[in-house]
Amino acid sequence: MDSKVDAEVLIGGKVYTLSGYESEEYFQKVASYINNKMAEYGKMDSFKKLPLDMQNVLMQINIADEYFKAKKQISILEEEVKAKEKELYDLKHELISCQIKLENSEKNVRNLNTELQENAKKIVRLETELKGKN
Repeated sequence: MDSKVDAEVLIGGKVYTLSGYESEEYFQKVASYINNKMAEYGKMDSFKKLPLDMQNVLMQINIADEYFKAKKQISILEEEVKAKEKELYDLKHELISCQIKLENSEKNVRNLNTELQENAKKIVRLETELKGKN
């Protein structure tokens, strides 16, 4: 198991210590994301006029909304990957089946060519015998 990491991050002008099994770079990335969201919403006059607790709740709601939309998108993409994997499996199976058919057809063609050559030799022999009898 990885060791626990403590990292100091700056969020909204305040220093917080985040602790967990992620890297310090990850904690900084999370803090940066939150700071960017705060800056984004802070530019909206209607948002700035709200009480601080309402601002926090709205930001939490928006972050949760992004999370659930991303999670849904991941599910959709995973389903697409599964469908593509199944399609690939089916195509590989079809390819193998076609290769087997091709090999069988090539073998059949070789056999028919051999038979054709034998029949051609037989025809020449029979024509020779026929000419010899005439």
